[in-house]
Amino acid sequence: MLEIKNLSVTYQNNVKALEDVSVSIPSGKLVGIIGPNGAGKSTLLKGALGMVERTGSVSFKGRPIEEVQQQVAYVEQKGNLDMDFPITVLQCVLLGTYPKLGWIKRPGKKEKEIAVAALERVGMEGFGDRQISELSGGQFQRVLLARTLAQDADLIFLDEPFSGIDIKSEGIIMKQLFELRDHGKTILIVHHDLTKVGQYFDGLILLNQRLIASGKVEDVMTDENLAKVFGEDAFTDIGGN
Repeated sequence: MLEIKNLSVTYQNNVKALEDVSVSIPSGKLVGIIGPNGAGKSTLLKGALGMVERTGSVSFKGRPIEEVQQQVAYVEQKGNLDMDFPITVLQCVLLGTYPKLGWIKRPGKKEKEIAVAALERVGMEGFGDRQISELSGGQFQRVLLARTLAQDADLIFLDEPFSGIDIKSEGIIMKQLFELRDHGKTILIVHHDLTKVGQYFDGLILLNQRLIASGKVEDVMTDENLAKVFGEDAFTDIGGN
């Protein structure tokens, strides 16, 4: 289980990005994080990982998350990554094998086989020698997922993986995420398309700097909850009652 207790993040000028967020997520669940712009969705992931200064505690499988970093994979928003960095697709995916190798050892034959298999799973076989700068947005996102597959992490954080990608890539990514979930992986996804949450997620976390609601999709996606963060017309706008 992933346990987040009283997580708060304050940025410069004493601006609260998140305040006193507590959620518990059972292992083997695919959970979406939703909320308006500036609600602290990405900050929740970064705070949980200790990438930004926070208060509160985060544990996974009963241990502080700082002690289980090898079990955690994180894919940042595509727009925050340097697409011009001189690295091939295969080299990018091989990075997923480093947490278990350690930074002293170099990837060998076994790791390359793992990386190639991961690329096949996301339909990117044959792209290994290409520079990442040559890829479309959807192809690059699939490569980032392949890197996560190569890592074989138990806890996976994805920050808006479907932003600006094609429908084919989104379908391929979701197929792999469903399989990971069914194999007991715990997955948190920052997501902005409210029309698909019922298709994609076992549960939701609804944020607006504070926790508004968490739990099963049908329990979170109520008129009252959505109105609190998106306005009175939100439920009608996404095809509700």
